[in-house]
Amino acid sequence: MTKKAAWILALVLCLCFIGWTAAVAFVDVQAIGPEGSQVGLAAMNAWARRVTGVEAAEGGMRPFWYKLTNGLGYVSLIVALLFALLGLCQLVRRRGLARMDRELLMLGLFYVLLLGCYVLFEKVIVNYRPVMITAADGLEASYPSSHTMLACFIFATAMMQLPRLVKSPALRGLGKLVCAAIIAVAVVGRLLSGVHWLSDIIGGVLLSAALVALYAAATQSAYKPRHGKA
Repeated sequence: MTKKAAWILALVLCLCFIGWTAAVAFVDVQAIGPEGSQVGLAAMNAWARRVTGVEAAEGGMRPFWYKLTNGLGYVSLIVALLFALLGLCQLVRRRGLARMDRELLMLGLFYVLLLGCYVLFEKVIVNYRPVMITAADGLEASYPSSHTMLACFIFATAMMQLPRLVKSPALRGLGKLVCAAIIAVAVVGRLLSGVHWLSDIIGGVLLSAALVALYAAATQSAYKPRHGKA
């Protein structure tokens, strides 16, 4: 893929996320959430909860999937921390940002951007959760799914780093398989947990895909992998 095509893909995904967010905010908005909270794309979201069976589950959620996906969220943060430490070590050893690997430096910047997106949607609430996890917490922001966004971005970009960090083709393949499996379980598991609407999951996937595409376009690491020491 050329650099131009990479930027076009990133732009298209950003527009898809913006369009989806607008649809969630303004299309088919009904009071189907806890305490009569308004939910966009209500018919689709209510249908998804019926089909997955979470609507009939005790308390409207499944504790197993909730705990599992929360655990994967912590794993995602640990992986991000490891890359941050790798970048810090490289910064100290090479004595300057200009001497750091571009892919690793950009990854740190995108982690900050990811955090910014999380904070933004905690303040600008598009949807509330379909359930109140505890009465004390009350209504909580639900869109986009932060666990979905976190797992998709961190493990997708981790797969991009593997060609630089791992020389063995077998280990690289295994690493990519593990990353892909974690992404799949996080996305599906968060929906099955019942703590998010389907629109939240799709929003999280779209936002993380847009950020991954922007990262790939900015670094070209996805298209021109470099083998060497980290």
